[in-house]
Amino acid sequence: MDASDDTGLPEPTPDRIAAGMDGVLRPTAPGRREALLPSPCVQNHAAFLALQPQGLACLWFGGSLEGKADISVYRSELDGGTWRAPQAISDDPDRSEQNPIQFDAPDGRRLFLHTAQPGGDQDACVVRLRAEGGPPRDLPLPRGTFVRAPVQVRADGAWLLPLFRCVPRPGQRWTGAHDTAALAISADRGETWREIEVPGSTGCVHMTLVPLGDGRIAAFFRRRQADFVHRSESADGGESWSVPQPTDVPNNNSSISVVPLPDGRLAMACNPINAAMHPDRRASLYDELGDDTRPSASGGCNPVWGVPRAPLSLCLSEDGGRSFPLRRVVDDSPGTCLSNDSLDGRNRELSYPSLVAHADGTLDLAYTFFRRAIKHVRLAPDWTETT
Repeated sequence: MDASDDTGLPEPTPDRIAAGMDGVLRPTAPGRREALLPSPCVQNHAAFLALQPQGLACLWFGGSLEGKADISVYRSELDGGTWRAPQAISDDPDRSEQNPIQFDAPDGRRLFLHTAQPGGDQDACVVRLRAEGGPPRDLPLPRGTFVRAPVQVRADGAWLLPLFRCVPRPGQRWTGAHDTAALAISADRGETWREIEVPGSTGCVHMTLVPLGDGRIAAFFRRRQADFVHRSESADGGESWSVPQPTDVPNNNSSISVVPLPDGRLAMACNPINAAMHPDRRASLYDELGDDTRPSASGGCNPVWGVPRAPLSLCLSEDGGRSFPLRRVVDDSPGTCLSNDSLDGRNRELSYPSLVAHADGTLDLAYTFFRRAIKHVRLAPDWTETT
């Protein structure tokens, strides 16, 4: 008899996941359709959804193992009800290319941004930008700068790019202990950038912007300390920020996605679990690479790695993101992430969500499924109220 999970369905082993990666969006429950995106890679992570005039696109990074030089950025488009075979859009043979973003700029260009790092050295990362069909260039940002969340366009046309900085410590290995948040602003269509620090943001990463109107912007952060999602606010279009404060949503030091809904509420996709709720730990994000003998960075915050990355939930706020009392589970598993390996069956994470809200209230959600695939779930407008 096949092994099964607590739903009674066959356990999603790496081979079973691979067999289902045909890209077909199928009904799986009332108000819900699902697909596993096709990919030539055995590891697929960090989905980014982009809503284009012609439909939905998804970007992610794929290869053999996060941090390896064969990790590249892939992109697929939803054609009718099926995701097309993906295309590789980065090709550096010496760096792990991660955290892709698509930005359809007001000037008509389709731009792609992603990170590029040697091995597990996030503090040696560069951010690269390329126009569709063009060559990449490194943005003039400090080494160790990372991106993850969408670019926003301010009312005056300025581009707002959320950053987090993996601050180098000479002679020491990056652990996340000194990571901080900042906002890069460009007034010349991405040619030059100036940076605005978020005060008191040590440990706050994956800054995600949500416009609140009248120049006000809320920002939400994943936390290296694996405690709670934090929130900061700007009253002047991103030119200054309050010190981040905890919301009521637990965070496991994994990515979040926050978007405004047509009815004025905010929706957050995340794993609402933290270090106080589960004992699982691992040494670092890249402990499997085993190629860095330097001592771990000293000082800063105390990063926590290995807290399970499940369930994958949708949380709703009616107060501008200060609290998220309504929470619905989209997908569940043990969430085990003590290994990044996607072939031995140990990894069971449901992580790194990317959320898109349509004008009619339909939600599209893409996320990492056991590191083996990118999963896409489409939810009907009333799904959160009827589940």
